[in-house]
Amino acid sequence: MSIFKDCDIRGIYGRELDQEDGYRVGRALATMTQGSPFCVGGDVRLSTPALKARLIQGLLDGGCRVLDLGVIATPVMYFALNRLEVAGGAMVTASHNPPQYNGVKFMLGHAPVTREQMDRMAGIVARGDYRQGQGQWVPTPMLEAYRDFLVNRFGPEPKGLKVVVDAGNGAMSAIAPQAMAACGYQVEKLFCQPDGRFPNRTPNPAEYDKLTALSRRVLDTGADLGVAFDGDGDRAVFCDEKGQVIISERILVLFIRYLLRDKPTPVVYDQKSSSVVKRAILAAGGQPVPERSGHTFIKRRFLENGAAVAGEVSGHFFFGELGYDDGLFAALTLAQALGYWKASLSQALAEVVCPPITPDLRVFCPYGEQDQVLEAVERAFQGHPVSHLDGVRVEMDRGWLLIRKSVTAEQMTVRVEGETQADLERILDGLSKVHPRLGSL
Repeated sequence: MSIFKDCDIRGIYGRELDQEDGYRVGRALATMTQGSPFCVGGDVRLSTPALKARLIQGLLDGGCRVLDLGVIATPVMYFALNRLEVAGGAMVTASHNPPQYNGVKFMLGHAPVTREQMDRMAGIVARGDYRQGQGQWVPTPMLEAYRDFLVNRFGPEPKGLKVVVDAGNGAMSAIAPQAMAACGYQVEKLFCQPDGRFPNRTPNPAEYDKLTALSRRVLDTGADLGVAFDGDGDRAVFCDEKGQVIISERILVLFIRYLLRDKPTPVVYDQKSSSVVKRAILAAGGQPVPERSGHTFIKRRFLENGAAVAGEVSGHFFFGELGYDDGLFAALTLAQALGYWKASLSQALAEVVCPPITPDLRVFCPYGEQDQVLEAVERAFQGHPVSHLDGVRVEMDRGWLLIRKSVTAEQMTVRVEGETQADLERILDGLSKVHPRLGSL
């Protein structure tokens, strides 16, 4: 399988991707930017130093001036892009994937990467058609400037809230507790020792059942809020003062209520989100803008629409004042909102009730049959409103269903919501009869 995905470059290190792939990507980036200045950072994975060194060498051999940001979280790279005179940036990371993975997230300018750019890069690498040059390596630390930006934005005065920061041994291990303390919060650290083996939990905080240690620490310390970051720090998942992990749609509703209170704007959201999100946007006077799942797709639509906020069910939260997603900025914004409302997180969420909804249900389906399944679903529910952002989404009187192709395996992914549990079960039962491949639903 190709390492050139829709949104980034990623694979199992040493098997699907290695140091020389990093070098070739660097050469291709230098070619695509005609040797313009470029910034580079890397996460804490064990393979990152070697992969990052070869990526930088590829940029240098293509004539780029490389501003090396050091070991950082991905939002720090986005922050640097807004403040340095560079053509783009690259982050060596595999985000939320298990420790054996690594890869490269990159941006050319300030726009998210496109499929066309990924294909162009793959073509340059395949041909070995590289720009030649002699670049310059410049160490360019940005962590202090990033922390100062957050302190200036959220204020250094004591806030009276205690926050448990679970960095999962990832890239937010140092900066998140430092920044939250500098912004006036009492901080309890959990798994805040950088360790690319990720020994204490998965780098993916959207696996809510892996956040039991965070829940316990919140309860044991009497904290007001818990936050868990993913491996590279651009996603955040929260738990309330009762130790309950909160699904990301409900947190997005709080951001909508807080950030649209004075100036309603469009809000971009993952099309598989609970309908509680759309209802909150309309209640706040905003414009609901659904988009297909995926960081690049959500970000592009968020920028195009000038949205105050956008969100994915995976825990990506994008903020209009930044122009990108940042897990730490999300944590500080949520804490600020709770202070504004003078409410605990559980109180703020009391009226944010999601209708019954399934998790992602994955059904085996060979690649050659997937289009047939989608067509069968559309025929079976003809007469209902249908969208094709990604797969087939059918709107019903008392719920909706979404079925789409998996991007990583011979599977179909299904999600269903009903106004009541009986509605959900009725929709699932009808869907299971549409095609033999869906019979296991």
